Amino acid sequence: MSGLTLHYIYDPLCGWCYGAAPLVRAARAVPGLALALHGGGMLTGANRRRITAQWRDYVMPHDRRIAALTGQPFGERYFEGLLRDESAVMDSAAPTTTILAAQALGGVQAAADLLARLQHAHYVDGLRIADAQVLADLAGQAGLDPQRFAGLCLDIGGDKTQAHMAASRALLNRLGGHGFPTFALQKGTDQFAVLDVGPFLGDAGAWQESLARAVAQQGASMEADGQDGAGGPVCGAQGCALPAQG
Repeated sequence: MSGLTLHYIYDPLCGWCYGAAPLVRAARAVPGLALALHGGGMLTGANRRRITAQWRDYVMPHDRRIAALTGQPFGERYFEGLLRDESAVMDSAAPTTTILAAQALGGVQAAADLLARLQHAHYVDGLRIADAQVLADLAGQAGLDPQRFAGLCLDIGGDKTQAHMAASRALLNRLGGHGFPTFALQKGTDQFAVLDVGPFLGDAGAWQESLARAVAQQGASMEADGQDGAGGPVCGAQGCALPAQG
């Protein structure tokens, strides 16, 4: 593998991943930097969540903290709509499948576009992004061919999505990451550096400049800091935690 690749281990229902969305957008604009997306399946299987009053009380402080640290907007239709809809189920598998389908149709840029659209739909518009019709509508709005997209979702869903999420978890463990989001630069086949994005949350310009320098130096400045997985605030396997406040 030549050049540098930014690996992004994410979950579409991860609040800190939504907080890091401007960093992903900035990274995509860095010439010479490839992007690889890895959906980790935070809320799948036994970790799927139905909205309850207890869940709302748990996530709202985290969401308020994410908004304060990153400047990312959270809509009233999310806070007062989705988080009060106790018939809604949060499941990462279906939206991850749609992102894989988008990548099969239009490459990683199309997949990143759809991920950003899903995050906005969830956290601003308060939509159920685990619902098939919502996902189909969002894919159509992203310009993806409806019939090809539907066919790919059927093909990729189930075992293939599960295999992708298992591989993403394996990469996360290999890197020593603690959760989602985890970012790592790769040079060649085996040289990885986990990046601490904490200082860049809310400052996408500085993040972009840092990545551009790494590309210009072809990874010569890839630091060991963060190799222990300390890459800023993250969501764990079952949800998001507040960072320590100084």
